[in-house]
Amino acid sequence: MPYLYTQNFELQKRLAMEKLNEALNRGLVDRDIISLLEKINSLESYFTTSSCSGRIVVMEMPDFGDKLNAKWLGKWHREVSLEEVKEAIAKHNDGMLWFMLHSPILHVASKTLEDAVALLNLAIMSGFKNSNIKSVSHKKLLVEIYSTERIDVPLGEKGEMWVSEDYLERVVDMANRQLRRSKRKLRTLEDEIGKLSV
Repeated sequence: MPYLYTQNFELQKRLAMEKLNEALNRGLVDRDIISLLEKINSLESYFTTSSCSGRIVVMEMPDFGDKLNAKWLGKWHREVSLEEVKEAIAKHNDGMLWFMLHSPILHVASKTLEDAVALLNLAIMSGFKNSNIKSVSHKKLLVEIYSTERIDVPLGEKGEMWVSEDYLERVVDMANRQLRRSKRKLRTLEDEIGKLSV
């Protein structure tokens, strides 16, 4: 019999679902990932603990790598226009200015190691090549579903722009294309998730 890592799996799942339902009611969950979350959470051996459907971000950091004190100037879970990005950039006046694309990411608790490996293999086959088993402990067995799409571009510092508008337009176009690609992977994963036993 597979070893049960989480002794209180059912309790943890119930609490996680209460938290998710509260977030849904408050409109805090990305709309285009909700149906995937529902499918995963309908499976007996899994539940989601956090998720993001992928996003494009304009961020101001006080110092390089200081995400803790960073300020969001613009954040979209969809494709963006150059004008939207420029409006976000106009709010920049201090620190380093960054344009970023983040891949979709999900954290899924699994009942057994066998369940975790099955989900991990399915995620990788669906295009989420950077997926891994994030945590293995008596408290939680967590799979991180993550893809390769990512862009991190420094745009300027202390109110000064380092790049031209033409360059910015090309970066925004590339981010939109990468975001489309990653959203297609979410749909593939959603179509394949039924292969896991209920």
